[in-house]
Amino acid sequence: MLLPRIVSFRLRILFRGVFLLLALATLALALSVLQQEKQLSYNNYQSSFKKTQQQISATLRHPAGQLALLNPPSEQQSIALHPLLLPFSALDFDDQSKVQQAIAISGCLLQYGSAGSLCAGIGNNPWAGGYIYVAGSFNSPTLVPHPRAGQIMDQSHRLKVSVALRGQRYDWIAPFEEDGQSNKKTLGMRGRLTGYLASEENTPNAKAIKDFRGWIWQKGICNQAEQDRLDSEEELNTCNKNTFFSLRLPIAVFQEALFEKKRPVWPPEDLDQIQIHVAVFAPGSQQAILDSNQAASASPFSLRDLQSSLLPGEVLTIRKLGEQRDLIKLIGGTEEPDDSWNLLTRLIRRLPVDEYDVDLVSREVISTPLDNYEMTLKADVRSVSKSLAVVATRMAGFVAAMLLALLLAWLLIEISIIRRITLLTRRATALSSTFKASDAGALEQFNVSDLRSADELGVLASCLHDLLRRVKEDVEREGIRTEQEKQMWHAVGHEIMSPLQSLMALHGGTDDQSNRYIARMQQAIRVLYGSASPSEAFQSTVLQVNEIDIIPFLQHVAHNAPCVGIADVEFINEQEIESLMVRADEYSLEDVVTHVLRNAERFRLLDTAISIRLQASDSAVLINIENQGPQIKPELIDKIFEYGVSDQAESGANGNRGQGLFVAKTYMAKMGGTINVHNLADGVSFVLSLQRGLH
Repeated sequence: MLLPRIVSFRLRILFRGVFLLLALATLALALSVLQQEKQLSYNNYQSSFKKTQQQISATLRHPAGQLALLNPPSEQQSIALHPLLLPFSALDFDDQSKVQQAIAISGCLLQYGSAGSLCAGIGNNPWAGGYIYVAGSFNSPTLVPHPRAGQIMDQSHRLKVSVALRGQRYDWIAPFEEDGQSNKKTLGMRGRLTGYLASEENTPNAKAIKDFRGWIWQKGICNQAEQDRLDSEEELNTCNKNTFFSLRLPIAVFQEALFEKKRPVWPPEDLDQIQIHVAVFAPGSQQAILDSNQAASASPFSLRDLQSSLLPGEVLTIRKLGEQRDLIKLIGGTEEPDDSWNLLTRLIRRLPVDEYDVDLVSREVISTPLDNYEMTLKADVRSVSKSLAVVATRMAGFVAAMLLALLLAWLLIEISIIRRITLLTRRATALSSTFKASDAGALEQFNVSDLRSADELGVLASCLHDLLRRVKEDVEREGIRTEQEKQMWHAVGHEIMSPLQSLMALHGGTDDQSNRYIARMQQAIRVLYGSASPSEAFQSTVLQVNEIDIIPFLQHVAHNAPCVGIADVEFINEQEIESLMVRADEYSLEDVVTHVLRNAERFRLLDTAISIRLQASDSAVLINIENQGPQIKPELIDKIFEYGVSDQAESGANGNRGQGLFVAKTYMAKMGGTINVHNLADGVSFVLSLQRGLH
């Protein structure tokens, strides 16, 4: 009892199972998408991590990065100018282009305002002389030089420089002395900055300091902002022009250390405590054009600037190779507030991803002129899960909405449809168990009039009620027609069989051509006699399949075709085969060919022939029957072999019942062959396939 009840509920179980599977599939799809997104995000993170490592490595190998490595950031911040350890052994301070190129590549310039800049540094080789190099630029009108033998220095452009270290202080003043080769209008001005002790300013016969060297260069054209409003030679001298200078400062403490027996410590350990002050003054003015004691608007590249390249959680450490103390340790920027659902974060972390458990760590050695540094970059893959969890939290609402929609759809269908269909199903089951095709009265037991209503199920019940009424009427009519047709075939068979027996007695000789056709007629009558319908008769007949020679058979059919009203039939033996055995029933095969020839003759063009061609292979023989005429409609190609199908609307009136090709297909199937049709460019081709005989 349990099994039949389960079977009766199988559709409802299937229906509910489908909704359950839809819900599970929705969850599985969401998890699959999350896993794919996690894998994709992790792959992207790996690629981004590698690019970050390459970018940091390239930055540290650049002279600006080398400068940052050689001068790690100090914990004490001061606006005072301090010398930097340069990635060069020395500066060629006498050559303007070389100095500008060196400080631009190394990035040691401090910006002061919109036009001022300064770079102070020492070479990385102590044997270069123990100098401090200072270079910078500022804007100024045409420089006013100091006469070489002049005593008053404050009437020219001048630099005041001071250096304080280890309790000592060095002060210099360096007035501008023009070079005789200067051309103010074209090449600009060039000259020396001759150094004197600051205490001897405006002192007669002040002695220049030999090791203090400096050069200054001023462009001959005004700055672009003032170039367009120049009207006279006087304005050319008063407009601001870019001026660049380069100094070499002798530091006695450094130079004395070179002559000591022990190797000098380089760079000096107190390098970050050395303070330099540089100020540029115009003639007769005590207000500095450029003053290093002012706060710089932009600083050189520092190792701390690498922090912006790190993603949240990534850790960058740099230390000297072989040392345990970190030179600097940077951690990626702070993470944004976590908007994710904690449960989703834990779920995403459990999703399997290739190589997710492998630590992402990159180590590389960066070489500088003084030391080698080890750079270590560690990744934090947890950021992948956190960032993905934020997106997943936003998408969880859509998944919940889909699941809720599925639940509502199931409840709606269950309550408003399934319950009513159940009653309809029970009544239909009761009808199917008692109904017989010949018993029209059983249909009256299936009464669905009480299920009629205005909705879809009510309309369905009304349609079923009307349909059953019509089916009942059709069943009654079909029974009457079948009985009448059976009686008609009995009468036809009885009336035709007697004359055929008399004809067979008159034409019984084997050399009489009429004998062949009378025998075919007798076989057809035996097939049809006593059957309820022609289609049933043809399908139930049994053929005598033997091996026949197809060559003389087709020659005979083509030769005798005019006897049955089909003229101009040609048999073309292209392969010139003399004998070819096939498996077939001779009379039935002749009926098949005759039916096809009649169709070909009925539709061929006037004065055109019907051709029969033969093709043979190792296992089959193909008979192609072709005519020239209209093609078969595409929608009839697959239906033309069905009983009662014809492409002529008036075929029934002309005696064509759509039976010939049905007979042909039925006989070919019983002989183990096939028949097909296809359209040609100028007609139609029927292809008969037969099995080859063993002999």
